[in-house]
This record gives sequence, C-alpha cells and structure tokens, in this order.
Amino acid sequence: MLRFCLTLALILAGHTPTPAPAATPTSPATASSVSIAAAANLIYVLEALNPAFRAVAPDITVTTALGASGTFVAQIKNGAPYDVFLSADLDYPRALITAGQAEARTLTPFANGRLVLWTTRTDLPLSDLAATVRDPAVKKLALAQPATAPYGRAAQEALAQLNLGRAAQAKIVFGENIAQTAQFIESGHADAGFVALSLVLAPTLKNRGRWLEVPAALHTPLTQGAILTTRGAANPAAVRYLAFLQSATARAILARYGYAPPTPATH
Repeated sequence: MLRFCLTLALILAGHTPTPAPAATPTSPATASSVSIAAAANLIYVLEALNPAFRAVAPDITVTTALGASGTFVAQIKNGAPYDVFLSADLDYPRALITAGQAEARTLTPFANGRLVLWTTRTDLPLSDLAATVRDPAVKKLALAQPATAPYGRAAQEALAQLNLGRAAQAKIVFGENIAQTAQFIESGHADAGFVALSLVLAPTLKNRGRWLEVPAALHTPLTQGAILTTRGAANPAAVRYLAFLQSATARAILARYGYAPPTPATH
C-alpha cells in the first residue's frame, strides 16, 4: 500500500522514481539517453521492461514519466522533451502525427491491453459484470477520465454496450489516469472500478481483491502504440528503445503482465 501510494504521488506529479538528468525542450537528447512518456497502465510493466532494455543497452540512460495518454499529447504539442511516446491506444499517437510532432513511419503497436472490473471488497458478488454495476452495495464505481485515458473510454463504451449507462451514472468517480483509478479501488474510496489487467497482475496488487475481465467485444481495442516524436526520431537511443519493444524479451514481459500480442496498425 505504501509503495503504491508513493508511486501514485509520483505519477500525479508526472514522474517516476527513476533519477533523471534535467532536460529542456530546446536542447536535443544525447544519444546516450532516452526520455519516455508512458500511459499509466504501463507503470508496473515498465519496472521490468526498462531494466531488460538496460541489460542490452547499458550505455543508455532511460527516464520515464507516467500519466494519461491524452495529457501527454497536449504536453508534447507544447514542446515537452520526450523522445518516445507509449500510448494506451493508437489514436493519440496519430494525433501527434497530424500535428507534426511525431514520425508516422515509427508508429508501432506493441501490445493489446485488457480491461477488468476490480474490487477489493470481499462481500461483493463478481460473477456478472452487469449485476455488479447495478448492485446497490456499489455506491462508487471508479473509471479513468474518458477524455484523456483510453481505458476510461473503453470502460464507458462497455457500460453503454450493456445498457448500464444510466445505472452507473450516479456512481461514477473519475481518476485522472488509470493508476489513480486503481488507487481509489485499492484504498476503498471506490467499491469497484475498471482498470487495466496489467495493474491487478502486478506483484504489488495481484493478491488484492478479485477481478472480472470485460469482454473485448464491448469496447474499442486497447492497442498500445509506441511512436517516436520528431525529437526522438533524431535520437539513436530512442530508435533502439523502439526496436527493443518489438523483441522477444519485451513480448515475454508484456505477456506476463496480461498483455496480448498487438493488432497491426494502419497508419
């Protein structure tokens, strides 16, 4: 709990605990460093991915910021000095391409995320998605802000597909990103909520509560997309990181955290 809350505070501040040399929007990254902006659902899997990358590229320093995908798009458009953007969907990287802030040729689907309904309450039935959402005992239902977080948008789509929009409306509490949403549930401030499977499978949370997977047919695919920003395209370290995400080592780590193989992108 302490570790999770500490990590959450750092996410909300826009940074991970990884020590990072200062960078400015006007100065290009050196070839020995790569700056990553990553969707919050990747918080725990990056704790495994980044050391694996450093094992094959010990000369490269990796710094990471975590948050909502849509928030990073706004920051990058305003000059934030990120080399690699790891989004929870493909729409946000495409928005950067349209804005001239990312290289279209580098858009790379690297995994498919999975959405679950999660609760830490032992007294809630969790055999049926619709029944749990409608249960009077569920007074607060957490999901990430759909305007900026693809997992929140997917949850909203699933609720609509099941005709649960009205039943859920008065119960919904929004997290700024998927990690904050998970913290609401883990702390008991929400009775249940929709989060990424990768969070509940992480060592920190895998023994906390119970979860039910949301059928993928109920929402837009959560195809995780990596892309190099215009800054990153000129950084050899960023190019190496993007290639690493497509390696067998990275795929095995992603699978361990519940990610499925990626769906091919149409640029």
